[in-house]
Amino acid sequence: MSKFDFILRFQHNLNLNEFSCTIDASLDLFNKETVSITAQRLQTMLHQQFTSFHSQTNKPVHELSLILSNEQYLLQSLNNTQISFSSSRTCIHHEFVYRVMKHPQKLAVELDEQSLTYCELLHYVQVLSVTLLNEYNVVPGEVVCQCVERSLSMVIGIMGIEMAGGVYCPLSPRDPQHRLHALTQQIQSRLVLVHDLTKTKFDGDTISLNIDSILIINNLNSDMNSNCLSSVIMNGGEIAYTIFTSGSSGIPKAVQLRQQNLINSISGFVQTDALHEDDVTIQIASSTFDAHILEIVGSLICGATIVMLHPQGESMSLAFIRVLMQFVAQSCRVWNLYGPAEATLGTSCHLIDVISDMHDLPIGKPLPRYICLLLNSFLQPVMIQEEGELFVGGLGVFAGYLGRDDLTTKALIEIDGQLFYQTGDLVTIDNNGLLHYQGRKDHQIKLHGQRIELGEIERCLLSTISISACVVM
Repeated sequence: MSKFDFILRFQHNLNLNEFSCTIDASLDLFNKETVSITAQRLQTMLHQQFTSFHSQTNKPVHELSLILSNEQYLLQSLNNTQISFSSSRTCIHHEFVYRVMKHPQKLAVELDEQSLTYCELLHYVQVLSVTLLNEYNVVPGEVVCQCVERSLSMVIGIMGIEMAGGVYCPLSPRDPQHRLHALTQQIQSRLVLVHDLTKTKFDGDTISLNIDSILIINNLNSDMNSNCLSSVIMNGGEIAYTIFTSGSSGIPKAVQLRQQNLINSISGFVQTDALHEDDVTIQIASSTFDAHILEIVGSLICGATIVMLHPQGESMSLAFIRVLMQFVAQSCRVWNLYGPAEATLGTSCHLIDVISDMHDLPIGKPLPRYICLLLNSFLQPVMIQEEGELFVGGLGVFAGYLGRDDLTTKALIEIDGQLFYQTGDLVTIDNNGLLHYQGRKDHQIKLHGQRIELGEIERCLLSTISISACVVM
């Protein structure tokens, strides 16, 4: 009986010029499948090592792959996401006008007792965009902030900024005035859209435009040509929106996303049938969480109806899904979406199965035109069920952090000639090719959909004179 639970023996037969190995393992700790896979990985590694000796190209051990052929096929299949999209339109407001022309009387958005059809929404959007262009001299590519509560004005504001050629940047009404002022200064925005509930959030140093007042003053003109502003041209490489994420240094980072990033991401959700023109989309994300752009802009671009609910909500848990599935109709679909702000709205998605997903909820597979790599600390692919950092490539990769080229350089890496974003998220892949989120490799957390660097909180605490040291956990 062996004294050890796992024994690996090597033997080199000089006469036959053969190299062999034998594994003895305790069945109390290992099953046959585990030992068999371990042996296959060892064989794969040794084959690479002997081949490198023969070709006189020495490799460090950490560069030798343990990936088996079936796993290699699974990883390659994961990124078979290259498809062509039919739309030739290059900017968001052109896509929106196209949908209005297709079904003008369809319900576009609803909140409590308020609602707007697509045609009505376009008219309000035009009123606002004309004001931005003619009275506030907004120029293409200019950052226009918006600080509003969940309302129809939120939708009108987003699309109005886009139609005027501006860059949409959401701010949270929950933030104190000094933080709002600091954020507008950071991105050098001279104009903030507000509404009746938030009009007191900004002082005289910032120009604020009350959306509600503009819509009341400018009565709808029934003769207005619905194509009058669709000639404002934004090419795919120009910035569509900027959104803040928490920064470890204490200063939030302003993530910039292009028009083509946004259109590609929304088209990916449409291609996977996560968004459909017959859908009724529930709008629950806060304005500081980029998911609200998917819920609002994504729904309008594909022709769906938005139903806005009042705030709060956390990430989806298995317990919540079990309760939810008891009440929703059989035709209702629940999707689990994953994606950092730097990868535009979403990177992967998974249609939840109430039976098979109740123990471990996957984040699914990459969206069309997205690439997901799971790599270890040496940038080598990981094995099935092994944790690795997720690197995201494809047409969703962001343009960079506004005014922080140093942080952009750290966040982006070139692999095999393609640009990838290092998410910092630890992910595994299962035997079905589905990705599973495991956690973070740093101290970042998420609260109410908002990414928060604990270092940012520590920096704010240390700015108080009476505090000399602190740790946020």
